[in-house]
Amino acid sequence: MTTTTTITDEATGRKFTLDEPSDLRPGEAVTFLLNLHGGGSVGSWQRLYFAAFDYADQHRLVIATPSAATKEPSRRWEAEADDAHLRNIVEWMVGRYGAGNITAFWLVGHSQGGMTSNRLLGQQYYLDRVDGWLSLSGGRIGPVTLPASFFAPLRMPAPPTEPASGVRPGRAATVEGDISFIFATGEHEIVELPETSPWAEKYGAGPRVQLPDVVDEQPGQIHDTTREGRSTPAWGLSPRPGTARVWVYPDARDGRVIADVVRLDKGHTEGLEPRITQKLLELMLSAPGGKLRALQGA
Repeated sequence: MTTTTTITDEATGRKFTLDEPSDLRPGEAVTFLLNLHGGGSVGSWQRLYFAAFDYADQHRLVIATPSAATKEPSRRWEAEADDAHLRNIVEWMVGRYGAGNITAFWLVGHSQGGMTSNRLLGQQYYLDRVDGWLSLSGGRIGPVTLPASFFAPLRMPAPPTEPASGVRPGRAATVEGDISFIFATGEHEIVELPETSPWAEKYGAGPRVQLPDVVDEQPGQIHDTTREGRSTPAWGLSPRPGTARVWVYPDARDGRVIADVVRLDKGHTEGLEPRITQKLLELMLSAPGGKLRALQGA
């Protein structure tokens, strides 16, 4: 049970979807997620790809899911077209719930939405407010290699080496501030997951520890229907049950959560299954927060 509302950004006239607990009480503590879709996608697809709204009641989540403005040659996040709108959403959410009631603020981004999250974290505005970044196949802090087949079903040239909207998938992302970081990917869209993490090293964490596999008997809620019948395992096939492997880097300074997740036999576009969605949320909620509260008290 979740309350879903379409909200209009009065400054731009653009809309976004808001999900919040159905029984939310005034002044209640919540965790805020800004959920960004990938290139060529829209907010309604992203909402089902990472269906955190299914757990809004349980975990007291408030989730804003917008759509990028740029549509040609495909819809994608761009600084000039979208940054003001995204900041307006953050300010609207803070105004609605109160900075003192937002225990943590996470950027969540799939593919180019993850790259955009990385770009936003290059701005002091977000470094001062964001407690964590969940990258859903959207760039890893530290190297990871994509297979040659990753871009094959797109039938177009690979993205430029330095796209204006952030790092390309597979290229190491960089962040200057202090955040928790979780990277989740499909097994078929990487060559191999590194056993180390420069982000874990930054916080003095121990060697990675593998947690029990997360086994899902139910499929995710969405996939790339535009490639139906001509996709590849790397790009992603139809939704189906699955197993995910989870590694955490323990004892990171300040309690930071740093984790890698690989969904076995999955590619870039199969929507996340319910139990791995739940596990990612649990990891996020176990991380320290409070940046927005600290700003309010400053």
